[in-house]
Amino acid sequence: MLPSISLLFWASVFGQDSNPTTWKMAQINLAIRGIEANLGSYNADTFFNDCHPTLRADYIMANPPFNLSGWGADKLKDDVRWQYGLPPANNANFAWLQHMIYHLAPNGKIGMVLANGALSSQSGGEGEIRKNIVNADLVECIVAMPTQLFYTNQIPVSLWFLAKNKKQHGKTLFIDARKLGTMVTRKLRELTDEDIALIADTYKAYCAGTLENQKGFCAVVDTEEIAKQDYILTPGRYVGIEEQEDDGEPFEEKMARLTGELSELFAQSHTLEDEIRQKLEAIGYGL
Repeated sequence: MLPSISLLFWASVFGQDSNPTTWKMAQINLAIRGIEANLGSYNADTFFNDCHPTLRADYIMANPPFNLSGWGADKLKDDVRWQYGLPPANNANFAWLQHMIYHLAPNGKIGMVLANGALSSQSGGEGEIRKNIVNADLVECIVAMPTQLFYTNQIPVSLWFLAKNKKQHGKTLFIDARKLGTMVTRKLRELTDEDIALIADTYKAYCAGTLENQKGFCAVVDTEEIAKQDYILTPGRYVGIEEQEDDGEPFEEKMARLTGELSELFAQSHTLEDEIRQKLEAIGYGL
């Protein structure tokens, strides 16, 4: 009889936060789940006091503050982390991104949430930084997320997945997930298990090289095509518009029907305009 074999997978968790309350809450959250973590010996600013300067991580997950200004760029102009360009002083999006890239292991991966402005901004040298990161073949997947996913912030966001050793070199997966999700309140949307599985399965198929482009949802794009789009990473530019099913109504008949409906609406608008004029004249405000 063969002896049973147990395989143990060890993971070391690292992190830090400048906010003392958030730092303490993160420690408690990890502790009650039995996860040992090194979050630094005290709360500290990531840019000015990197608690893990020599760390090279296999996986990094991050949800940094969106569009942070006044983050101290003037004091960090020669920082070793800015391998792809000096981030602008009025927006830390590409400072966060480059900080994460700097800490990646040779086969490391990043999953990061960024405001949508990072996909297309050209101000403050951001376009050049994005170009350099794309040309370094680091951007593996961009997912445009639906709105209203956060309780306290309505800024539209995207997910960035970067890898030091991509499964498909020279290609990037774009997913437009803006139509996914279900409104659970008037102000909050949540992704269903099916939505999450759809995005995950699309990414897995891309990694396996079996994904077929789907109009309006996903597309695998060569770096050369991204260059033609001035290195803008907005998924909608690449996935296109979802094809509409033919309703079977002949074009001439449809146009006749629609123009007839439009004519009726114009007539109604004129009637309402006359009524408004009469009401205003009755109170001494004729037009």
